[in-house]
Amino acid sequence: MTLSLLLALFFPSTITHAQSLSSKKILIVYLSRTNNTKALAEIIHKQIGGTLVSLELEKPYPQNYQATVQQIVHENETGFLPPLRTKIGRIQQYDVVFVGFPTWGMQLPPPIKSFLHQYDLKGKLVIPFNSNGGYGIGSSFQTVAELCPNSNILEGFMTRGGSERDGQLLVIQGARAKEAETIIQAWLRKQKLL
Repeated sequence: MTLSLLLALFFPSTITHAQSLSSKKILIVYLSRTNNTKALAEIIHKQIGGTLVSLELEKPYPQNYQATVQQIVHENETGFLPPLRTKIGRIQQYDVVFVGFPTWGMQLPPPIKSFLHQYDLKGKLVIPFNSNGGYGIGSSFQTVAELCPNSNILEGFMTRGGSERDGQLLVIQGARAKEAETIIQAWLRKQKLL
């Protein structure tokens, strides 16, 4: 019997996420309006593999930014969960679920709330990641934890993306994408996922 197997049997807490991640099924789900969160999802996918899924709505948000903001405010006020066009078959097969999203109105976007209500992530390792216009995550990571009470939630990742309000759309590209990749690698290592 190898030393690592003995440690795993008698001291399971010594096993790192990275050691156990290699045998786990990984899902990376993301919502991205300006493609900044998509860029982060692709960087994570490049680092650890898994299945990459973009969340799409049955009825997409308007192209007009202000119209979308008004719709999101209404959805947040009423608790409306927009129906998802994206369907994930056999979600129970995944052990690790990365959930990526922008910050909308300092909250978790309604489509991500729809996803977390629709799929049971009980017993799974859930890892949020975020791009935002510079105001931070707001209550979004807290909401992920509240909607996944029976999951193991790891420390999330966030970085500044674009600011659609100010006409800055995809900013995580070129040199900024390389910088984001380095930061994401450090975050994954800190979480013992690499």
